[in-house]
Amino acid sequence: MKCIRAVLLLGIAVPIGSVQAQSAASGPQPNPITAALRGRTAGLRRNIAQAFDSIPESKFGYKPTPAQLSIGYIAQHVAEDNYFFCNNFGDKKATLPDEDTSTPDSVKAQWPREKLIAKLKESNNFCDAAMAQLDDGKLAETVTIHGPNNATREVPRANFVVGHALDLADHYSQLANYMRLNGILPPTALPRKPRSGN
Repeated sequence: MKCIRAVLLLGIAVPIGSVQAQSAASGPQPNPITAALRGRTAGLRRNIAQAFDSIPESKFGYKPTPAQLSIGYIAQHVAEDNYFFCNNFGDKKATLPDEDTSTPDSVKAQWPREKLIAKLKESNNFCDAAMAQLDDGKLAETVTIHGPNNATREVPRANFVVGHALDLADHYSQLANYMRLNGILPPTALPRKPRSGN
């Protein structure tokens, strides 16, 4: 638990530091914690989308070992996780077609590349809209979680926002390794474009 807290604090403190540096020049920014989390998750979603865009369809069945997930499985899983986390950011809830909710994950993992990427992009768009509902005060609000045997408990909304960022980081790392094993550079390993004006 202490390790998780340390990771969460570091994940929030680093972006807050850069937000504070910007704020010194432009004045105080409203909702700096939410802004930092929004920026972090948007960047991770962008990296994942770029990764899938650069992986050819012939590799979507690839998995390093039989026990691991295929690239196609990861694509459908990330889209599903996006809805799980982002549905808990506020009143905005996703409405998914029956095909998405009733089809087994192992079958969705074999959908064509274009369909998987389209589903992922739809879930990213939903998360962007769901994140727009958040401010620093709403992070402390509680959300009711349903567990086994009809048990419920209340957890801070921040758990879902931070959990979303950690989940995205985990899956991007997974994809980056798969890409390297196939001789494909992940998006964050590509040479950076020079900034304009430099």
